[in-house]
Amino acid sequence: MGNRLSKITTRTGDDGSTGLGDGSRLPKTDLRFDAMGVVDGLNAQLGLLQAYVMDSNPSIVHQISVIQHKLFNIGGEIALPNHADIGYIAITPDDITTLEQWTDTHNDGLPYLKEFILPAGSVATAQTHIARATCRDAERVLLRLAARDGNINRQSTQYLNRLSDYLFVLARVIARMDGGSEVLWQADLKPV
Repeated sequence: MGNRLSKITTRTGDDGSTGLGDGSRLPKTDLRFDAMGVVDGLNAQLGLLQAYVMDSNPSIVHQISVIQHKLFNIGGEIALPNHADIGYIAITPDDITTLEQWTDTHNDGLPYLKEFILPAGSVATAQTHIARATCRDAERVLLRLAARDGNINRQSTQYLNRLSDYLFVLARVIARMDGGSEVLWQADLKPV
């Protein structure tokens, strides 16, 4: 990274615009910033999840850390509309394969799923589901940006698609790590 931020308050955004990584400026309401914001929000949700499981499973903590770095890379790609021209690729096929392998490994130890699962349970389990839902939001916004501008790496949207699968499976794993089980949906649950 060539330049480090030394001054945070610049007042350059007071006119309702903000800068991209290539120096260009867009209105803060542009879809590109929505995409950057939701990916950043997902990264923050994963940071909170990591804090909840920090002392439970070093392998999961490491996986979340790797994913956070990959999400930061995706944010960088979004901030550089000309990323392909300068050779910046946020996500590679190997990144997607790694995420699929982690998902499969976690899923192999789980019982067969017969019911829908509610996004509930322990705090860490619920946080994993919040991250999963945020991931789906990020995928949808990034797909809209790709459709509008055509300059989003397809592998980045694929990574987000796989990441939501990973987080669904991870929620099931964390429910068991916390000594609980999933909260199953009951179509006919009656009020007390």
